[in-house]
Amino acid sequence: MSIDLPTLLDRVYYRYPSFLIDAVTEHEPGVRLVAAKNVSGNEEFFLGHFPGTPVVPAVLMIEALTQVAAVLLLESTGASPTARVWLRGVNNAKFRRQVVPGDRLRLDVRLGRVRSRLAKAQATAYVGEHTVAEAELLLAVEPGAAYIDPAASVHPGATIGEGTFIGPNCVIGADVTIGRHCTIGASVVIDGWTEIGDRTQVFPMASIGLAPQDLKYRGERTRLTIGRRNIFREFVTINRGTAGGGGETTIGDNNLFMAYVHVAHDCHIGSDTIFGPHATLGGHVEVEDFSNISAGSAVHQFCRVGRHGFIGGYSVVTKDALPFGRTIGSRPARIFGVNTIGLVRRGFTLDTIAQLKHAYRYLLQSKLNTTRALVQIEQDPALSAPEVRYLVEFIRTSQRGVILRRPTRRIEELVAEE
Repeated sequence: MSIDLPTLLDRVYYRYPSFLIDAVTEHEPGVRLVAAKNVSGNEEFFLGHFPGTPVVPAVLMIEALTQVAAVLLLESTGASPTARVWLRGVNNAKFRRQVVPGDRLRLDVRLGRVRSRLAKAQATAYVGEHTVAEAELLLAVEPGAAYIDPAASVHPGATIGEGTFIGPNCVIGADVTIGRHCTIGASVVIDGWTEIGDRTQVFPMASIGLAPQDLKYRGERTRLTIGRRNIFREFVTINRGTAGGGGETTIGDNNLFMAYVHVAHDCHIGSDTIFGPHATLGGHVEVEDFSNISAGSAVHQFCRVGRHGFIGGYSVVTKDALPFGRTIGSRPARIFGVNTIGLVRRGFTLDTIAQLKHAYRYLLQSKLNTTRALVQIEQDPALSAPEVRYLVEFIRTSQRGVILRRPTRRIEELVAEE
């Protein structure tokens, strides 16, 4: 097994000053670890436990199981090399047989629920086929100081939060602030006046916070502000803002940016969005919460994508894309009605979805122009959901106009076949 036991075991707080694991025999990363301990008569603790009748103390049985659990936890969670493990509690401990010199312990630990900095593990010790001890262990992970790979270049002026891992060949600029428990992969560049929230993951070769690709930019101090728990996959590029566009690019929480996504200057992205590979935002784009922009799609400058909106793969969006709807196509993009599947997954009630479909029929299937259709929606007593009111407000406040072009029957059939 390619596990560096001495290094990992040195990260267990209160560890007895000797290893209680001799070898790892089985390893399912993130699931299970089995280790062996050969109990020798020369063990130091036998001198007082007990003279003439040596027995492994129960507390050291728990310690041995804790060491195995710590190795499993540190290996599986991708914890920073500075992280350490504490034993916070022991539940339902049972000691069924004595362990004496000459026994070979098999220490079997299965990782249970892992939540933030706490984890549970079910631990069992065997001698041969006999269970000698078992317990549920409650473990805590202390993130420790930030770890910066020796091959990384981090400016002394940068602020790096505790438990954050900076990988090899990264370049971190002077005005960068990175939160706690973040993971910055190899060869990432983060520069400019950039702030990244806690528990964000940046995968190798991404470029975050560099100067905007706008010919009007003259090096003025502008910002990029990124929230918590975001994921930026390989080769993602995020530009900071320009003075003429408000001076800041902003990204909320819990967003996923797949490989090669580009976010240009002065964009504002909400929370819980998904960007497929190669999705591209021009400058000054606003993407609201829970939106999904599929692979290869492009959104033109100054456009908006409404809340819970879905943009199909390789679409070109040149006007505002309606909230709760499916916008697909490039010559031009067309609206395919309510994004029913997405709304059901997000927990919308059937009544709310039905009201949105009714409102969409006014917009797309009636012979009313957009202004009259909005009036009819507002006057219809059956359309009282706040989501419907938001849809109306989104259309009324549009600066570029909204995409209301319906698909032809043939296009609808092709999309349905996919």
